[in-house]
Amino acid sequence: MAGREIKADWWINENITPWDIYSHGVKKILAYKKTAYQEMYIVESQSYGKALVLDGKWQSCTGDEFIYHESLVQPAMIAHESVKKALILGGGEGATIREILRWKSIERAVMIDIDGEVVNACQKYLPEMHQNCFDDPRVELIIDDALKVLDNMSEKWDIIVSDLSDPIEEGPSFPLFTKEYYEKLQSVLKPGGLVVIQAGQIAPPFIKYHARLVNTLKSVFSQVHSYGAPTPTYGSPWGFAICGHESFNTFPDPNYIDELLAEKTSGGLRLIDGQTLLGLLQTPLYIRDAIAKNTEIYTLKEPPKFFS
Repeated sequence: MAGREIKADWWINENITPWDIYSHGVKKILAYKKTAYQEMYIVESQSYGKALVLDGKWQSCTGDEFIYHESLVQPAMIAHESVKKALILGGGEGATIREILRWKSIERAVMIDIDGEVVNACQKYLPEMHQNCFDDPRVELIIDDALKVLDNMSEKWDIIVSDLSDPIEEGPSFPLFTKEYYEKLQSVLKPGGLVVIQAGQIAPPFIKYHARLVNTLKSVFSQVHSYGAPTPTYGSPWGFAICGHESFNTFPDPNYIDELLAEKTSGGLRLIDGQTLLGLLQTPLYIRDAIAKNTEIYTLKEPPKFFS
């Protein structure tokens, strides 16, 4: 049939639910490593470019990562307006730091990732994502367990970005979506500071996980806002949450945001402007209903474990 020719010889089949699979055709494997923490591939696809895959789950790719990373970072940066110090948990590709460094006010950005082998591979094979951000003198990279580092941290941060892989039992991140972890983040947050997390898929079959993460955050922070963005290569729109103890504007004026970005960033954004931000922050009814209904709180004794 015309238009239905299948060209890839090798496929990454991600089991999204027991009944649904999302597949990416791969034309080349650039790197493979079974690290102490997870199984890593860096691959090249025809449609969406180069991608990082951890434990069989598609993390990000050069074709659409800007949608995920701008959505993760920029709403909180805009809400704060003058971030000087940023802490990033996870984010091995370097794209999260790249987004933070767009802001002229940034004086220091620290990234903590448990898996140095993944970070090294991303530095080598995914320069399109990190854009040499690790060479910036404002950036410090720490290879360690985030929980341990946070236990001994006294430094305070204007913004904390938790950009961790999904909490699947086989991976290293599933304890880091719990009340205890969020309490640690709160303890190193400056007054007026913000925490933002990637909060899982927000397609209807998965919405309860996002809702429970939001309610776990609400047990720690007085202000929590759920929002989402389209992320084509994940097979689902993706959820995020901004948290803090002071209210922030979820109905920003697009013209004001455009002026703010022009003045305070170096530019280069592909997704976020005033109009897009206003749309992203409007949480759909089905998500608000799920947050009201699914009130379970995740703890270290009962952490979330997404389907894998």
